[in-house]
Amino acid sequence: MAQDGLRHGGLGADAAHLCIDMQGLFTGGSAWHTPWLERVLPVVERLAAARPERTIFTRFIPPNRPGEGEGRWRAYWERWAEMTLERLPPGATELLPPLARLVPPAEVIDKRFYSPWHGTDLHARLQARGIGTLIVTGAETDVCVLGAVLGAVDHGYRVVVPTDALCSSSDSTHDALLTLYRERYGQQVETATAEEVLRAWR
Repeated sequence: MAQDGLRHGGLGADAAHLCIDMQGLFTGGSAWHTPWLERVLPVVERLAAARPERTIFTRFIPPNRPGEGEGRWRAYWERWAEMTLERLPPGATELLPPLARLVPPAEVIDKRFYSPWHGTDLHARLQARGIGTLIVTGAETDVCVLGAVLGAVDHGYRVVVPTDALCSSSDSTHDALLTLYRERYGQQVETATAEEVLRAWR
């Protein structure tokens, strides 16, 4: 079984922090409430605050109303009608305040899908800045973070996942994804603690 740790060495000037969907959408009384998002928020904040100029936040933006979207997304938004923009309270899609205060210099990319690579200029932004390594944090481990990690692998990035800076509404699938990264993506995905990442990112 693969072990945690930064097996490919330290993190340098080509590293950036990609923080996925740490928004009000997943807190409070929302139907998508992720119970331990608040618990990992200080860890994510510490990583982002260490290098705000090298941090990109994504925000998941639902459609305006139920029934929008193509294919199965149309049925998805019928199922989650209460999570469309016309029914959400004001500010629900905003970053959580401790992270929003870091913008700028941190950047924000809005996305309509789980993956931040689809329908955005994320790859172009990263390439323009010479980024080759991504530290991926955020919500949820088994949905949008998964989309971010697999897309980064496909684009050839070195991927570092701080295991204490992720959250999910499902403990079992969170754990399963960490096992998947360790046992099946060991050449491309490294898992470590946020403290290890901070020590290595000089």
